[in-house]
Amino acid sequence: MTELDLIRELAEKNATKIVMLVADGLGGLPLEPGGLTELETAATPHLDRLAARGTSGLSTPVLPGVTPGSGPGHLGLFGYDPLAFRIGRGALEATGIGFDLGPEDVAARGNFCTLDSAGRITDRRAGRIPSEESFAVVERLAAISIPGVETFVKPVKEHRFVVVFRGPGLDGAVADTDPQATGATPLDPRPLVPAARRTAEVAAEFVRQARTILRDEPKANGLVLRGFAAKPALPSYAELYGLRAAAIAVYPMYKGLARLAGMTIVGTPSTLAEQVGTLAGCWNDYDFFFLHFKYTDSTGEDGDFRGKVQRIEELDAALPAIERLRPDVLVVTGDHSTPSRLRSHSWHPVPTLLVADSCRPDGLCGFSERDCLRGGLGIFQAKHLMLLAMAHAGRLGKYGA
Repeated sequence: MTELDLIRELAEKNATKIVMLVADGLGGLPLEPGGLTELETAATPHLDRLAARGTSGLSTPVLPGVTPGSGPGHLGLFGYDPLAFRIGRGALEATGIGFDLGPEDVAARGNFCTLDSAGRITDRRAGRIPSEESFAVVERLAAISIPGVETFVKPVKEHRFVVVFRGPGLDGAVADTDPQATGATPLDPRPLVPAARRTAEVAAEFVRQARTILRDEPKANGLVLRGFAAKPALPSYAELYGLRAAAIAVYPMYKGLARLAGMTIVGTPSTLAEQVGTLAGCWNDYDFFFLHFKYTDSTGEDGDFRGKVQRIEELDAALPAIERLRPDVLVVTGDHSTPSRLRSHSWHPVPTLLVADSCRPDGLCGFSERDCLRGGLGIFQAKHLMLLAMAHAGRLGKYGA
């Protein structure tokens, strides 16, 4: 029996409500040895108060020492083993904007970037070009034509877009073209398995034509492709947990992951306050609510320590409005750590808080990396968090006689 089989067997329905608030990239590092992390620096009176009521710990998104992408990080939080279910970023982005991936489709996430005269990347995000500017650039890429395949290019947000290749014999096992560094030139698409050779050739032709089209753009004169993937098959939240699940997110990629897990995308919020308002508005219609807060991650990637502190404080200030809805289980965590000191995702375990009337308080009076290291949840795999949430919601029956 697998863990998923066991969950299906034990899952029970009742009237309880579970809220999972995910602060993307929540975990951090001090700027100097012995200093404070972003979370330890932030004023978080509501998180600290809730920590005294609940149980805390540190979650490992994949395995110790493994740095996760956003896809694997969220899969673990949703209860899916990220080693057993691999979802490429392209499939997430495409599904997130409502593109219906078919059986012959391979999707990739595109990032516009800025290139110098030698073709080297000077800005990996094209100055975070505003959406209204990038959407016009995406329209220009619609002129690309590749024999034997259909090509769809769709805008996402800011510097991000999606390209979908449709045709027989395509495989998503193609390496990213993003070198993940400035001063480097974009990489060529490379097949990771023989079956993906055709896809790599198609992607290379797409890039070749795109460079010609974009060469006179002031910001987005280049692009990189990441996360080549076909549509995966996940058991839905309804099938696995017996939950009516809602996702309330701003960024399309996270909507895409939630949709692949069978969650209903609710509302079109653009701020955290609007997300909480959407939560209140759909409270009676669902059992599980996934709220995604992006900006703890983006400030970390920008190396903006103070900005990340402010975003954590913004998240903390939203908690009383969520508490007023009286969720039976409230989880606050992140999908991975994004220390501003590193300007990237990292392997560090993620602070996690679970609050319910059935919690066994662990004596903590604060919510931070140091506090969570002493918490009652210990250091655990993120894929087990949903089991804990279900148990505290009274939604898991007894195993065995």
